[in-house]
Amino acid sequence: MSRIWDISQTLRQGLPVWPGDTPFDSSPHWVMDDNCPVNVGRFQLSAHSGTHADAPLHYDGSGQAIAEVPLEAYIGPCVLLDVVSTSGRVEPEDIIDQLPERVERVLLRTTAQFPHDAWVEDFTTVSADAIELMASRGARLIGTDSPSLDPQQSKTLDAHRAVNRNRMAILEGLVLEGVPAGTYELIAPPLKLDNLDASPVRALLRSIG
Repeated sequence: MSRIWDISQTLRQGLPVWPGDTPFDSSPHWVMDDNCPVNVGRFQLSAHSGTHADAPLHYDGSGQAIAEVPLEAYIGPCVLLDVVSTSGRVEPEDIIDQLPERVERVLLRTTAQFPHDAWVEDFTTVSADAIELMASRGARLIGTDSPSLDPQQSKTLDAHRAVNRNRMAILEGLVLEGVPAGTYELIAPPLKLDNLDASPVRALLRSIG
């Protein structure tokens, strides 16, 4: 029987978010009592809250919104790589020995322990050259346990631009701790949110074989 790993962050009060972005908040709207037969909650959040998919609109003013992106990239075989980067940025030499000759989706684990309760500014990023290497081997999606492919203070977004050149999809904020490196089925479609530049996802890995 196949095993499923939930590699999503829990959307909750106190969830770390990009500095200055919208914090997660939730509250009851209707409460079950003698006059109401149901509980109904409401919430507010950034489109980039927790584990999320970036749409091209996030880094390309004429790019697709998240409701328009093809879903095929978010469902199917993937490879999870353990990456040790001494520079703080994933370079081709950090992954080339692990990367299959042909691959559709690549997930990068850059830390052994995911920072569930605090924002970490010096997260590991991914170089444009590493993106190009993955794309050259057929990758149409890159996922990372960091909150962004590019550094927090980046104004050029080199990795995102490399993704855009190669028409790849992006998942960020994946919780990959405790999942063995290897090959899986990824299931992580974004919500169909009109005119938005990203969407939270419930990302899952299912064992193959």
